[in-house]
Amino acid sequence: MDDLAICGGRANLRTHLHENCDREIAGNCCASGFRRVSTDIVKVPMTLLRCVPVFATTLAFVGCSVGPDYHPPRPSVPPAWTETNLTASASANAKLARWWENLNDPLLDSLVQRAIVSNRELRMAAARVRTAHALRGAAVADLLPTIGASASYMNARRSRNALAFPVRLIDTETYQAGFDASWEIDLFGGKRRALEAARADLQAVEEDLRAVLVSLLAELGRNYVELRGTQRRLSIAAENIRVQQEMLEITKLRFEKGLASELGVAQSEALLASTQAKVPTLETTVRRTINRIAVLLGQEPSLLVSELSSDARIPSPPPGIPDTLPADLLRRRPDVRRSERQLAAATARIGVATAELFPKFILSGSAAYQSLDTENLVSPNSKMWSAGPSIRWRLLEFPRLRAQINAQTAQQEQALSAFEQTVLLAIEEVENALTSYAREKERFDLLQSSVESSRRALKLANELYTKGLGEFVNVLLAERTLFENEDALIQSQTAISENLVALYKALGGGWDHDSVVNSSTAPNEQHRVTSH
Repeated sequence: MDDLAICGGRANLRTHLHENCDREIAGNCCASGFRRVSTDIVKVPMTLLRCVPVFATTLAFVGCSVGPDYHPPRPSVPPAWTETNLTASASANAKLARWWENLNDPLLDSLVQRAIVSNRELRMAAARVRTAHALRGAAVADLLPTIGASASYMNARRSRNALAFPVRLIDTETYQAGFDASWEIDLFGGKRRALEAARADLQAVEEDLRAVLVSLLAELGRNYVELRGTQRRLSIAAENIRVQQEMLEITKLRFEKGLASELGVAQSEALLASTQAKVPTLETTVRRTINRIAVLLGQEPSLLVSELSSDARIPSPPPGIPDTLPADLLRRRPDVRRSERQLAAATARIGVATAELFPKFILSGSAAYQSLDTENLVSPNSKMWSAGPSIRWRLLEFPRLRAQINAQTAQQEQALSAFEQTVLLAIEEVENALTSYAREKERFDLLQSSVESSRRALKLANELYTKGLGEFVNVLLAERTLFENEDALIQSQTAISENLVALYKALGGGWDHDSVVNSSTAPNEQHRVTSH
């Protein structure tokens, strides 16, 4: 069996159990590895001592585990990001865990804390973690002996015509009470590999919780920035509507006095109606964004309307971005860490499948009282016991077992490819976020110059028109251009903050703050369902 990796080493049972059992149950193991049963039922007979040499021989191999040992992969990553014209800050890197505080918005800080406590998807992810904890505990318990208690009563009648010789009792009542125990010695490490896989599954689910947390905070931050940006666009539209209404009144007065044509009035009305038509769309965006934020906080959509409807500034980005390297993604991004843990679990399951090729050694025993009468059930003459080792070997199933090993190996290869793909996607996401952030800042600077020029152009057009040296169409054109440039400037300012939030998410910011993670994983007693 050259395709099977069998490790060497020796370990006695006590060392094996206390090294592999979790702390919560290691204390239940006695020095021999068994939980003690009441000794007043039966004493260990001398024949059981004959099993000791066999038992000691098997212990010499308990530390062995078949299947490949897992070694974390080392994917190749670039030494640095391609976007090098951005100012990196060590202080920004230090606050990556609580990146929303970099935006200096107390209301956003409050929304984040409420979302962490009440978001439904986060609660589902936390429940999945508790499920994985329970499954890991079951895998740990599978390493230990099983001890059970039983009691039975049987009323039976024998057929007189089926008896070869006469018996004293035709009708009998049998009473029995006792204990039974069994323990499968994990000689080839199949159970330990199963525990290894369960632990890796648990860690993968924990990383999934962190990934949900990262996505939640990023979506909340993006929606909050979009809300403030849209509200600011509404304010600009309202200001332009006010100015255009005044211009329309002036134009009508001039038309009535014969100083302007009806064409100027129609053009002013068209410009005003065009600006007013943008308001309903912006108001719809504001309401939908508020509703979305409320759902992210686990609340009814209408509950945050009064709190978020008032206008406020757009959260401004800090002067620098986090100073990180591509290699940092391997330890920070939850989706990369989750994928690596899934690879570890898939590797361990190869060992679980491989262990099925080997025989299983089981120690079992039982001790009980059995009697035909309850009065002497616990008397010495009612004692009964049995003890001894057994071996099971699935010899005729080798083709099926090897097929299962091949299947697990293929799944491990899939997990490896998935891990490598996750790393590539993570690097791509950061590169795109850096580029979007840098280019949008350049666009914002150009738009600022455009807005200043548009304001100057409108002022000059008004002066020339008032003096009768210019045409009214130039005033309308200058007003439209100014409004469009101001609106584009606000959209660019919003996009800068949104791109920064996307960068924080791509870098894996938000999951590794202890208070955030602990408050997310705590079970919510108010929403626990009980059955009666």
